[in-house]
Amino acid sequence: MRFPLLYIDPGTGSMLFSVFIGIAAAASFGLRAVFLKCKFLFTGGKAKTDEKRLPFVIFSDHKRYWNVFKPIADEAEKRGLKTVYFTASPDDPALTADYKNVTAEYLGEKNKPYARLNLLSADILLSTTPGLDVLQWKRSKGVKWYVHVPHTVDDLSGYRMFGLDYYDAVLTSGKNQVDLIRTIESLRPSIAKKELVTVGSPQLDTMIAKRKAATESIARENEKKIVLVAPSWGKSGILSRYGEKLLCALEKTPYKIIVRPHPQTIVSEQDILKPLTQKFTSIEWNYDNDNFDVLSRSDILITDFSGIIFDYSLVFDKPLIYADTSFDTLPYDADWLSEPMWSLRVLPKLGVELKESDFENIGSVIYRAMASTDLKAGRDEVRAECWEHQGEAAARIVDYIENKKEELECKH
Repeated sequence: MRFPLLYIDPGTGSMLFSVFIGIAAAASFGLRAVFLKCKFLFTGGKAKTDEKRLPFVIFSDHKRYWNVFKPIADEAEKRGLKTVYFTASPDDPALTADYKNVTAEYLGEKNKPYARLNLLSADILLSTTPGLDVLQWKRSKGVKWYVHVPHTVDDLSGYRMFGLDYYDAVLTSGKNQVDLIRTIESLRPSIAKKELVTVGSPQLDTMIAKRKAATESIARENEKKIVLVAPSWGKSGILSRYGEKLLCALEKTPYKIIVRPHPQTIVSEQDILKPLTQKFTSIEWNYDNDNFDVLSRSDILITDFSGIIFDYSLVFDKPLIYADTSFDTLPYDADWLSEPMWSLRVLPKLGVELKESDFENIGSVIYRAMASTDLKAGRDEVRAECWEHQGEAAARIVDYIENKKEELECKH
């Protein structure tokens, strides 16, 4: 007798995994509590409950966030702050970094890291990963304080719904993020208000220091101006929406074209990406883990609503073109807002809009944008709003961690 194969869709699978982890966590902490009570009695009240507690943990769900965490790890190493760095990437640069006080460990991929994190015992956990206590990543009863550090200077309304609701604190880059978080909290009165501390942006600090340290410009093939196309992913992204039509138009211009797909496009949109790479062989396709070199090489950026907008315009001080594309806010926190996302509102200050009707004359649009002198003031205005304490982020973050640890020790 043959039995039909059972199929569980990814959403249901994630939910079942969350239920399983919740049961396992409850059972684990229940047994641990019984064990500690027994140990307390048999040792005359001298048992310690925090023997395996870690003082400071960093969790990175992908190696691409090393540009956020490296300055923090460097500062922790310099101060002698014992730190454990958990990563979900087997080739994360943290695993080969030469530290004495920072220890890196690979937790596995997919749901394996969360199985470990959900039973973690630590004073403070710092992460860029949204969605804590929403799906598979649950708050551990053994962690005293969860801290989110954004990997962008955007207003964070592009996170999936409830992405930051269950963190204890968010270390913001500027006023725009503070305003957005407080607005979301006012719309969800059932969630606790988070502790918000503006520290700046560790990844932008690193990029601008690297840019200032560069003494030679990167050589150009045939001295052509370089146009970088770096979209976001999903059905609202420009590769999904315009794809072949946009690249055909760009291929006819006198410029060198580089396309840098979003990392998630490489993972989940091969049905879009593969045909384009096979057809447009004269275009350079860039997949570098670190985007610094390709941003340095290019003269202008074409994008949609990707966070690369701010890396490019604020660090490299270069013009950009943003495509006329709608953004479906339904799965995101932005859907709760009564006005457009901050990143979309400031786009006209940073670049020139590109409509589909302009594709036939895209070369002229690129030329005008590169020649414009009106965007400099806009970049300065946006930079002041979203990127405070330039050059100080890592030090301020570790200051916060050390002060919070002392505060938590006093309370406990």
